[in-house]
Amino acid sequence: MAHPRMFDPDDPWLARVRAFALALPDADEKVSHGRPAFFTRKVFAYYGGSHKADGEWLQHEQAIMVQPDPGERRALEADPRFWVPGYLGPCGWLGLDLDDTTDLDEVAELLEDSYRVTAPARLVGVLEADDRP
Repeated sequence: MAHPRMFDPDDPWLARVRAFALALPDADEKVSHGRPAFFTRKVFAYYGGSHKADGEWLQHEQAIMVQPDPGERRALEADPRFWVPGYLGPCGWLGLDLDDTTDLDEVAELLEDSYRVTAPARLVGVLEADDRP
């Protein structure tokens, strides 16, 4: 049974996230479990998510879920803007809601860090070569 679509394809935040994610080497997009997922061989970001609080599932429709840089994990976990998503949280994923106060540079950095954690070494090398002046 297919999952229902859990996003608005015309969402302006999705367009921003898509632009950042698909600018990374060999990145692509698919719908997984009803949400946009950005991947190379492995998924490095989801748009939207949920977590359980007080026995209830809370939906985060305008959010990203990422695998943070291991060196940044503790700082992000201490930041009240971040939440631990259901299902993916035990595997190290974190979520961040997107709104008018969200720093777009931070979103791009989080997506790139997650890409670096999940992408094959060859693609990370391509990204690093592209980052050189």
